[in-house]
Amino acid sequence: MKQYILSITAAALLFSSGCQSKSKNNSTSAAATDTTATATSGSSSTPPQTGKNIDITKIKVADAKTILARKQVPVLCYHQIRDWKPTDSKANKDYIVPIAVFKAQMKMLADSGYHTILADQLYDYLNNGTALPSKPIVLTFDDTDVDQYTIAEPTLTKYGYKGVYFVMTVSIGRPHYMSKAQIKDLSDKGNQVESHTWDHHNVKKYVGKDWEIQIDKPTKTLETITGKKMYHFAYPFGLWNPEAIPELKKRGFKSAFILGTKRDEQNPLFTIRRIIASGYWTPKTLSNSIKNSF
Repeated sequence: MKQYILSITAAALLFSSGCQSKSKNNSTSAAATDTTATATSGSSSTPPQTGKNIDITKIKVADAKTILARKQVPVLCYHQIRDWKPTDSKANKDYIVPIAVFKAQMKMLADSGYHTILADQLYDYLNNGTALPSKPIVLTFDDTDVDQYTIAEPTLTKYGYKGVYFVMTVSIGRPHYMSKAQIKDLSDKGNQVESHTWDHHNVKKYVGKDWEIQIDKPTKTLETITGKKMYHFAYPFGLWNPEAIPELKKRGFKSAFILGTKRDEQNPLFTIRRIIASGYWTPKTLSNSIKNSF
């Protein structure tokens, strides 16, 4: 257990780095193709609320070939939504989206006709081919930062959007992170709260009691807070290995999310791709990245 006790300094470094992965998108290369993307503008109508409750326990899992044949749904990954500070490194700014930039990105999605869906709907689509709204997209938020509650959620609500919040439980109630009440409120408002380990420990390094400490206990904590079962998981840093998948399955998880690397051909539901929405990206760049990545 000693190895999991984070010093205040180490914890701060961990939380500020978020889910950084070696597979992250290069913001410079994305910006180079910025001119090829054009966001549709001028639409002020609010998209219909597309998140809905689905009992995914009754959905039969399709074979991998069928799932891989379905068109991928864009999935965006956000971390901190706040203005940059002088102490923020160039690399960390990829994971810190300034408030005005985030709002402009959400407006672009709404003006372009995107409709948010939740992880349960994505699962239903991948298994059953269940119809989705036009231009579906999944908005995910990692690591429990309070700005996801104070900034992101109200912005999403403005456009009738819902998000999937992958919560790291070690940070609950700490300064700059969400409280239990805020997490419950997100869930009560129709967003999905899902599992993201206890302290962001790399899944590829799990041995012995790690599965209990990092997955079992945090998942139970979130189920107690929300009153809902956890079925979806996001790998810290987007890193996974084949050994992790049966461990997740036997704990009742239905899907798991990586970052920009290739899906596993045997277990595509446990390697669902996401791209990190960079703090450097204009709405045009984000639009172009969505089209090129999915």
